[in-house]
Amino acid sequence: MKYILTVLVFLSVFSVKAQKTTYDIFSFESPRGWSKDEKSMVISYVKTDQAKGSWCRISVYKSTISKGTLDADFNSEWQELVVKTYNGVTAPQLTDVQEENGWKAKAGVGKFTFNKQDAVAMLTTMSNKTRCGSIVAATNDQSYMADIEKFLGTVDLVKTTGTTTIKTSDQPKQLPIANLTGFSFNTTNFDDGWVGVVKEDWVEVTKGSMKVLLHYPRSNTIIAADPEPHINNAWNILVAPRYSDIRNYRTVSSSLDYIRPYLGYAQLKDNASGKQVFVALFRKGDTGWLEFVCPDKNSFINTFHINPDQLDWQTSSETWNPLVNMTTYNRFAVEANDLKGTWTSDFTGMTEYYNSYTGAHTATTMHQSSETFVFLPGNSYDWKLMAINGQIGAARYDEAKNSGKFSMNGNWQVNFSNIEGKAKTFNVYFSCIKGARLLWMQDAKYPTSWTCFGLGKQRL
Repeated sequence: MKYILTVLVFLSVFSVKAQKTTYDIFSFESPRGWSKDEKSMVISYVKTDQAKGSWCRISVYKSTISKGTLDADFNSEWQELVVKTYNGVTAPQLTDVQEENGWKAKAGVGKFTFNKQDAVAMLTTMSNKTRCGSIVAATNDQSYMADIEKFLGTVDLVKTTGTTTIKTSDQPKQLPIANLTGFSFNTTNFDDGWVGVVKEDWVEVTKGSMKVLLHYPRSNTIIAADPEPHINNAWNILVAPRYSDIRNYRTVSSSLDYIRPYLGYAQLKDNASGKQVFVALFRKGDTGWLEFVCPDKNSFINTFHINPDQLDWQTSSETWNPLVNMTTYNRFAVEANDLKGTWTSDFTGMTEYYNSYTGAHTATTMHQSSETFVFLPGNSYDWKLMAINGQIGAARYDEAKNSGKFSMNGNWQVNFSNIEGKAKTFNVYFSCIKGARLLWMQDAKYPTSWTCFGLGKQRL
């Protein structure tokens, strides 16, 4: 099947006609006879023909923070909404830019193969340098092109003369992305302007020209060594391969801090962009290695309120907090389908007792617990808690278990119908490691510590 790529997308997104559906910054006429699929951050319309084996999906995404230009917004949306969704899609063939009422728009189309059939994915991105919104259409049959063009012709946008004000909530904004991992959310737009995106080897957090890479754990980057060789080793593995022309490289580690920090920094050339940048590599405790990529040293100082040239062996622990706090941006929302499977959290602890006068050993006590959530089809769940406590040789075993129904309260809380005889609500989010996710849960009624769960069995 051939597609005439130069005429697939007809950008008339600024037309205004009949009664319309309003969705975020968009208004449009819903296509009649198409099934509707609405989630927290995207509304989709789907049509299929079983006899022909043909299908078409049109998805309208809620707006996110603009990266400052239409080109930057389009490139980012293409990578996140098209490349990560449709495997093997070709580079986009682009249309000319259109502009009206303070918005600019352009579109691109690429080809891919799905179930051994030719298909196309079309992205239309609109930007006013403050907000960015996108519509994605995908189909394996050219006969749907008229429907796609008709839909785009009904789309209207919020009129603006400058900054468009979008009300923010207490929670980070989310951009849902359907991808091969099966998780619904790969991007978080935080209310303070930082944007976190899941990448293969790190979570990439950006704000304006600032970028922080939250590297996933790698065993060979943590070695038993003095601070300088320890930092140099991590730098050579995580940083050096992507840069060149290193200048003014230094390492710092304050020895008075009870949790020792490690920092290396230098001016470099970014091999990907060819630009000169300032890079700082940092780790403290269980933060993992954080890579700060800034236009220059002053921008690093102004953003994080740390002058690396003024750090020394006696730098106070609080000084490092702005860098440590960047780990909180490894946080992604949760949908019910993301939870399917068995999630387990295990803990083991042991205490040795000695006589303070004689030094003789008197006793050993231990605590071991395992908590498991099994999320089943139909929003059912099984919960089980096992615990062993007491002196070794005379420890006591306890067990509690319940089953019931769960429901999502937005994308950041889960309601359970029965945990230890009563309904409970937990705050939840995902963090990312290499090739997997960790589920963090916290009793919403007593929001103190978080419990981390790993996926113990394959998702259902």
